[in-house]
Amino acid sequence: MFHPTTRRFALGVLAATGLAVATLAPLTTAVNAEEKFIIVQSTTSTENSGLFKHLLPLFSDKTGVEVRVVAVGTGQAIKNAQNCDGDVLFVHAKSAEDKFVAEGYGVKRTDVMYNDFVIVGPKSDPAGIKGTKDVSAALKTISDKAAPFASRGDDSGTHKAELRLWQAAGVDPTAASGSWYRETGSGMGPTLNSAAGMNAYALTDRATWIAFQNKGDLEIAVEGDDRLFNQYGIILVSSDKCANVKADLGQTFVDWVLSSEGQAAIADFKLDGQQLFFPNADKSAS
Repeated sequence: MFHPTTRRFALGVLAATGLAVATLAPLTTAVNAEEKFIIVQSTTSTENSGLFKHLLPLFSDKTGVEVRVVAVGTGQAIKNAQNCDGDVLFVHAKSAEDKFVAEGYGVKRTDVMYNDFVIVGPKSDPAGIKGTKDVSAALKTISDKAAPFASRGDDSGTHKAELRLWQAAGVDPTAASGSWYRETGSGMGPTLNSAAGMNAYALTDRATWIAFQNKGDLEIAVEGDDRLFNQYGIILVSSDKCANVKADLGQTFVDWVLSSEGQAAIADFKLDGQQLFFPNADKSAS
């Protein structure tokens, strides 16, 4: 039989415990609600073009999952994902993406959408390349005439594509670094600003170009070469490499982007009546 004092103590402990449980329950619910988000490591073009502002509310309204985007160059996005800072990778450098998966950092790579690159330059066209569709010939002419060229120089998907195009043209532009070839080490927007300020040529993805508001004296000089094709892919980061990956939520996002609804949303995104990205998940060979 409990002494009255002991009984009061026991009841106090139970009451306090009950209070703690009652207090903890809503806190746990709040924490769970706060954790219903994923981090997507992506490129500057998907963010700066406005695509994510169009897509993500549609996804979140449907699933209740918030998407937090880290918009950097593809090379940095891949490094971030390798450092387990992200649940999904959404970038545009297929060989680097395939390597990411082959090394076990990604579950599977799938095509999502595409657009193209263009070379823009000053209306005065000092290299005389305006209207050509042969990107190799255009770059060789820019090099031969030492016409100013602004490169991102940041290991982004666009920079990787640019270097491949220079190589195909038989030119090593880095040998002229600091003279006619200027490496900005920054994103597409700042690089286009630099090109406008220097009356220089630059390679840019078309979506960023269409959305770019400070074109100045720049215009498209070269477009239409098949080698300017720009493919985007999506990859769920592997929980085998990164235990903190929210695999279920991340897969939900990947599945939605690849679904007919997500693909239609990508196709519906337009600026000034122009479609910026063209969905092709159903044609993916990955």
